[in-house]
Amino acid sequence: MAKIMGILNITPDSFSDGGLYANTDLALTQAKRLITDGADLVDVGAESTKPGANAISPTEEWERMSEFWQGVVDSDLLDISHFSLDTRNPSTAEQFLKLGGKIINDVSGFQDPEMIVLAAEYQATCVVNHFPGKSVGEVHEQKISSISQVTEDLLARAKQMIGQGVDRNKIILDPGIGFGKTPELNWALLAFAAQTPEFEVLIGHSKKRFLGEDRFGKEVNLAAAKRAIETGAAYLRVHEPAWYR
Repeated sequence: MAKIMGILNITPDSFSDGGLYANTDLALTQAKRLITDGADLVDVGAESTKPGANAISPTEEWERMSEFWQGVVDSDLLDISHFSLDTRNPSTAEQFLKLGGKIINDVSGFQDPEMIVLAAEYQATCVVNHFPGKSVGEVHEQKISSISQVTEDLLARAKQMIGQGVDRNKIILDPGIGFGKTPELNWALLAFAAQTPEFEVLIGHSKKRFLGEDRFGKEVNLAAAKRAIETGAAYLRVHEPAWYR
């Protein structure tokens, strides 16, 4: 069975929850609920990557989440090692790692060399997302249709990271469903784990547009997850962990 990574967006403009968890107390309560509902990990992000989202500075990103992370550290019920940080900024990643964090989920696919240096220094687990561009706007203008391009790009990044000291067993590949791909390729990428059996694969399909008009419903999300699991996905990144238990 794939491990479940619950999604927690500490943003005012999330597509899934509309900024509900920008409040620290509510965010901490939601983190506990995700774990109670069956999440093995909780992935926390403070910058939206939906189409049309505005980029924020690393300073603003950390300001949005620093109080939350302190709450996790101070909690008797939460363990920071069960959390991952969704960020593309090295300074944000470093502050998280200094607090004891272990997992970095870099939506930009570790394009910034400093992120690779940090990952090697702290021996962090790295979720490497396929992100065909330098910015969210640029990525969402792409219409990649080739699964081989996604595979080649991710394997090249993994090779680079290993060459710079990242433990290959701590690299998790994410084919970046919804990031600059055609709808047809997004469906095909549910089975991406079959392309890279030498690495663990995370699939992030939850409530994304390629699922169609019923994308917020349980049935279509579970059908997508079934395809991912059958083809070897090790992790599912989802909004509703209870659906998958």
